[in-house]
Amino acid sequence: MAKDRFTDQMQAYGRWKHELMESVMKFQNWLDENGMSSPEIELRMFEMLDALKSDHLTIAFVAEFARGKTELINAIFFSEYDRRLLPSEAGRTTMCPTELFYDLETETNYIRLLPIETRLEEMSIQEYKKQPIHWTSIELDTSSSEKMADAFREVVKTKLVDAEVAEKLGLLEPGTDVASAGKVEVPMWRHAMISFPHPLLKEGLTILDTPGLNALGSEPELTLNMLPNAQAVVFVLAADTGVTKSDLEMWQHHVQPLGGDARHGRIIALNKVDTLWDELKDNKTVDGIIKAQANTAARMLEIDPANVFPVSAQKGLLAKIRHDQELLERSNILSLELILSQDILPQKQHIVRDNIVAEIGTIAQQARDLLASRLADANKQLKELKNLSGKNEDVILHLMKKTREEQLTYHKSVESFQANRKIFSEQHKILLKMLSLSKLDKHMSETRKQMTKTWTTAGMKNAMKEFFEITNAAIRESSQQVDKVNTLVQTIYRKFHQEHGLAETKPKLFSFTRFKRDMERLFIEAEAYRNSPVTTMTEQSFVVKKFFISMVSHARNIFFNAHQESESWGKAAMAPLVARIKEHKDQMEKRLESLRKINESRDTLQSRIAELEAQAEVLNDQLADINTLMETINKPLDSFLPDAEGDNAQVA
Repeated sequence: MAKDRFTDQMQAYGRWKHELMESVMKFQNWLDENGMSSPEIELRMFEMLDALKSDHLTIAFVAEFARGKTELINAIFFSEYDRRLLPSEAGRTTMCPTELFYDLETETNYIRLLPIETRLEEMSIQEYKKQPIHWTSIELDTSSSEKMADAFREVVKTKLVDAEVAEKLGLLEPGTDVASAGKVEVPMWRHAMISFPHPLLKEGLTILDTPGLNALGSEPELTLNMLPNAQAVVFVLAADTGVTKSDLEMWQHHVQPLGGDARHGRIIALNKVDTLWDELKDNKTVDGIIKAQANTAARMLEIDPANVFPVSAQKGLLAKIRHDQELLERSNILSLELILSQDILPQKQHIVRDNIVAEIGTIAQQARDLLASRLADANKQLKELKNLSGKNEDVILHLMKKTREEQLTYHKSVESFQANRKIFSEQHKILLKMLSLSKLDKHMSETRKQMTKTWTTAGMKNAMKEFFEITNAAIRESSQQVDKVNTLVQTIYRKFHQEHGLAETKPKLFSFTRFKRDMERLFIEAEAYRNSPVTTMTEQSFVVKKFFISMVSHARNIFFNAHQESESWGKAAMAPLVARIKEHKDQMEKRLESLRKINESRDTLQSRIAELEAQAEVLNDQLADINTLMETINKPLDSFLPDAEGDNAQVA
């Protein structure tokens, strides 16, 4: 079981990622040494390495209040501190979303807290992250687990504010009479970021600890950005309460929708099973009660019972601290670690590797094609030159004439390629115009005016609906244009290869799926917000502000990213063919020059044959180098291989 511990697997993942980065850098050096690099390729390599360095495995924990969520985090990740590191005592609960990670860029330890009052401003949490001046910073002393635990208690602090203020912050319970409510307890902080050098966090693990249903509903950025970006969402229930109405609402609105995206794993932890332990009943009876509770939870969530893991976080943490193996097994906490290590981590590895292979694979294939082209040309020249041995001058002149004719034909086809390239450029510009931010910003401004000036709630909601109908239509049109441009690129590549009989190079196509999916998810969230009774009862200015901070800004971000990626892709789409054209041109010129020299001196023939044979040998070695590099990139983690002793459970 030791090798299945999430800690061990996470460290294995970190080692694999380090080897992957070394392979990318080796490949980059190889391209430089063999004259196959370019400014565009160097930029892509830099971006790949930067993405690998900043890569995170994010696991989000979602639950209603008092489900033992933070205790579960303590038990799985931080038991080696031999104490409860994150505050999860009775009466203390997560009041604001908390991110635990290690800041690899600054390599510093800190707690950064965003004041709750920032909800009144028109900036998203993501934008605030870029401006540390708005955060309250606390230095984190990692020399003592007691000092760390004390510092972490700052995260759960609350304060009393007037009901009117709580309402503006979006933290007043629906239906509360503002006039008679008096003071209301609210969290001091809107968001917390904790950086400390825990081994798992240094390997790239990020833990997102979220507050209850009300906080999720009042901070849409959690459901629009943070949860969808997590590789796994652990949904925590309590065995003593079962699936409550608020649990079910949280599941249906915030966790279940993530199941449509294969990138996410959803794990259901039925916590606090120790409340069902009864010394007056035998273990078999108790296990039956726990199993029945798990089956009921599965039925209510409409999932397979095998995906519900009954655990006791409190007993699991205690067992790890006391090194009590029997209690540890009974807590069942290792079953969660097993699913994280054998399902979620390999899934994350596949995503990272697929992204790198897709990027490097394109560059490597271009290099392979160039090498194959050079090798084919070298072998062709060798055959020609060996056939020239003992032949007269007329044969050589005929061969030179034939090569010049090939050169002329090739130049004409290049002219045709340039014409097609111009058509591609025009179609690509149309796509960029569709994703234009200036057009979207104008639409945003008009929507804000409509929402602010309207006298009725219906008018305000209609403006919200119209905004997303227009943005959705723009995304759909852009998607159709992407299909059109991709088809054009494939046609240009296919035509070029058919005309010249060259080994086919497959173009890298532009994928628009992610942007369509993000916009669809955002539209669903916006509709839920628009139709919510809370929106109807909330002050107009706050509704407008929240709509723009969370949803409109996110829509703008989708357009921005789509435009950026489309622009980058457009610059690189034709690069492989341009490189092939240049390579083929150079090869024909070398052939002509070689034939000219041979015609002038027969002594040149044998030396040229020897030169080409040496060149062919080098090219074969270079092809072997690329294959070795790609094998390293595709290498699986040994520790991720299926356990021969049993099958892995599946996450929802």
